[in-house]
Amino acid sequence: MPLVTTDYLSLLSYGADGWGDELLSGLFITFSLALATLPLGLLLGLGLALAKRGGDPALALSANIYTTLFRGLPELLTLFLVYYGGQNLLNSVSTTLGWGNIEISSFLAGMIALGFVFAAYSSEVFLSAFQAIPNGQWEGGRALGLRERRIFRLVIFPQLLRISLPGLSNVWLNLLKDTALVSVVGLSDILRQTGVAARVTREPFFFFALACVLYLILTFVSSLALGRLERWTRRGEAAR
Repeated sequence: MPLVTTDYLSLLSYGADGWGDELLSGLFITFSLALATLPLGLLLGLGLALAKRGGDPALALSANIYTTLFRGLPELLTLFLVYYGGQNLLNSVSTTLGWGNIEISSFLAGMIALGFVFAAYSSEVFLSAFQAIPNGQWEGGRALGLRERRIFRLVIFPQLLRISLPGLSNVWLNLLKDTALVSVVGLSDILRQTGVAARVTREPFFFFALACVLYLILTFVSSLALGRLERWTRRGEAAR
């Protein structure tokens, strides 16, 4: 038994004899991909929610079509469309302009594809949060002489963030899990690194179980951080 434990520990060592540095690199890339996708998905999702609430029927219809499309497509298929279809489209345009071939990295393709999916789900969270804010908030801001943009920035957006945060937390946790899909297009994330280690060492159960542990660590740390952020946004309610 001690020999087995020593062997497993040696597999997690650094350098040429172990996989510790590769696993840490995969952990960093996974978290970096999710973190880079977050602002893209949030901004696009907020824009979609505003379009659905706006008075322009064409914008509302376009936003609803977008949401239905990317919520209905499998995330892996969306990734393939962005990685391969976007590559072909860029090369066609660049060849026409005489710029040569342009290569989309797996990280960028994953960020764009997951950002599109994240935006579709976050737009529904934002839309529900908008509906929870009384219209009197807008009317009160207009009564004070504030313009629509200042009303949104000073009055509506802080409430929108507080109300939508629990729903956005769930979408973020799904995003962390969906980053594993990008391994199929060559990104050296947690799943790809553990898969390579499992094939080389012939210890699939150990390394895939270790991948589960790493994803659970990311989820646990994210849940703690989001819980503290949610309590911070509700600090005024607690004081009252």
